[in-house]
Amino acid sequence: MLRDIRELRDDPEAYATELQRRWGGLLSYRYIGRNHSSMNIGPEDNTVTLRRDMRNAAGGLLVAPLSISSPEGNVGADIVTVPNPVIHSCQILDPARDVKRIEVVESEILHSGTRMGYSRSLIVDADNRDRVIAFTEGQGARIGDVPEGLEKMPENKLVIEDSPDLPPLWQVFGAFRRDDGHWVLPELSVELASPDAALHIGPQHIVLEAAAIDGASELVGTDMLQMQSWHVMFLARGKVGPFRVVSQAVPGPGNKVGVRLVMHDEGNADRKVTSASAVLEVVT
Repeated sequence: MLRDIRELRDDPEAYATELQRRWGGLLSYRYIGRNHSSMNIGPEDNTVTLRRDMRNAAGGLLVAPLSISSPEGNVGADIVTVPNPVIHSCQILDPARDVKRIEVVESEILHSGTRMGYSRSLIVDADNRDRVIAFTEGQGARIGDVPEGLEKMPENKLVIEDSPDLPPLWQVFGAFRRDDGHWVLPELSVELASPDAALHIGPQHIVLEAAAIDGASELVGTDMLQMQSWHVMFLARGKVGPFRVVSQAVPGPGNKVGVRLVMHDEGNADRKVTSASAVLEVVT
């Protein structure tokens, strides 16, 4: 099992070294291409260049890249606290089929208490900021203190060229549909874990969305679907894995379809770790 960085709280040098290793190895932001000026050295850049693997079968945006780009629940960066997500939501107003870059703007801390934080942002077309793509908001918790004096780190950037041959995001993050029909993430690894040795939000959003689209597609007979509303509750830290997703798709009025999902940590007594709900629309 991975070591929880909080165990190094009383050794500032070891903590800083481990944080750089874990932050630099985390795949979520690096693969999506999201730079965080609160953690990384260099100029502020809140844009993400869109690729084919960030789009659904209908050509619109997947929700996972948006939710990873704007995680919300702001309680402070990893160099000032040990953050833990509680709730995340994203409403997509515009599928952005012709948008080349998105930008996270108007990031606003709504309330920051002793333990909990609440924030929200807008996601817009980076080349036309009047065009709003999505709303995001969330709740987070502080689950530990960090040593004083932690410094920002160099960005361990990945350069992913857009191409029709790009694998789907779920494949890159190790997810797959098991023979029993469930979508699954593998056992916890450095690339998928946050510094506190728990499954990071990135792979969770990706596998949950894949399961939602798959379940909705089976129900309505087409994968030409666009996510509209996405709500996730992080119930407990995913510690071991594999992580199994159980989903239930239900028809709605008109072209709507809803999906409820729960992720279980099979290696930790099958504990429920995440719950999500999705509203999608059939694209005609």
